[in-house]
Amino acid sequence: MAPPKTHPPISTTLPALLLGTATFNHQYVSDPLAMPYRDIVSRAISLGVKAFDTSPYYGPSEVLLGTALDSLMNPTASASNPLPIPLERESIFLVTKAGRIAGDEFDYSPAWIKYSILRSLQRLHVGYLDLVYMHDVEFVSSEEVLTAVKELRRLRDEEGLVRYVGISGFPADVLASLAEMILAETGEPLDAVLSYGHFTVQNRKLALPWVTGETKPEESSSPLARLKRAGVEVVLNASMLGMGLLTNRGIPPDERSEASPLAKWHPSPPELRVVCKKLAGITGTAGERLESVAIRWSLQVWAGVGATAGVGVQVPSTTSGSNAAKVGATVCGVSSISELEETVAEWRGVLSSLGHVVDGKVDSAYGQERRNKVLQLVEQQLWPALGSWVDFAWDSPDSGYVNTRREEDKGRVPSDSIMAAYNQRKAAKSGIDIKPR
Repeated sequence: MAPPKTHPPISTTLPALLLGTATFNHQYVSDPLAMPYRDIVSRAISLGVKAFDTSPYYGPSEVLLGTALDSLMNPTASASNPLPIPLERESIFLVTKAGRIAGDEFDYSPAWIKYSILRSLQRLHVGYLDLVYMHDVEFVSSEEVLTAVKELRRLRDEEGLVRYVGISGFPADVLASLAEMILAETGEPLDAVLSYGHFTVQNRKLALPWVTGETKPEESSSPLARLKRAGVEVVLNASMLGMGLLTNRGIPPDERSEASPLAKWHPSPPELRVVCKKLAGITGTAGERLESVAIRWSLQVWAGVGATAGVGVQVPSTTSGSNAAKVGATVCGVSSISELEETVAEWRGVLSSLGHVVDGKVDSAYGQERRNKVLQLVEQQLWPALGSWVDFAWDSPDSGYVNTRREEDKGRVPSDSIMAAYNQRKAAKSGIDIKPR
């Protein structure tokens, strides 16, 4: 029997658009510290984007995001602003991940998960995390995933450090299988599942029946239908650009190229990179940037699919109907203010086209006419140009993968101040004297 929920359903508390900070990392930019990360976070909040997705695996991302948020939650008075209004912790939704340490190193043990959560809290300058995913679950065994999810739920129920629990990963079928297993083993469904790179212009596998107009897609064996049947409350879509694949700049087919940080690690085959580069020419002829088209298509279609499939989040609505107050939730990654503003403008256009209340002004340039143009461009030109590469997904992990975390090292946490500070706080709450004698 599942334990009683201590928080409302995540579909009622999670914002529909989240700012992903994987871009605050050397994998996407040469120097994350030189990024205007403080300004990006501040501008996001002013635009109404108040949910943030990060991970300790994303290099300095947690630290940079935490620094930006801390400056807003604890602002410094100045001559021009002698009484600054602090950002309230309850007004933002923070998401991070646990379990992935490095490219081929994973530790899903309870001891490491607890340590990782405490470290994230310290880096983000907060007392609790709204949602935590086990990161890239396809790289470990199902038993390890189950053990880790149980530990996250313990940290939720016994220590109040986490509010909602989920998993993230690349192969959508693996996500569905694990969600089914967790429900069967624990009697409690996952609150959320984050799928990335599987609902893009190039790869629609997450919810293919809905995209192609299949009748009764909810009864299909698609990953999304299975996740819904496994009781998952919210399914989020991330990496609308295929981790940089669907951009005007593209990714050089030669992994030795120094022109792009992505060329060295991106898992796409060279042939797919070449085909996707051709898409930029097609969209350019239509007066569009490839990334703009890819973002609008994913935002637009996923918003509707998430609602229809019953795995969306609530938003204010001006229409009626059973799905009128829900949309599919999306994580967007940006590396500049202009990219953020463009994405938010597209998002407002999406909400308006679906009959939902919009937070902020809707630019007419992103309205119904643009929606129709993008959908037509993708269906009539981009998909035919992709040919057999439509819905292609690379293997994850690849055939040569080995977890470099040794068995004897799993559960071994660093001897830094994080655990000591935590134990001191727990002792202080219980009145135990732990000072050395």
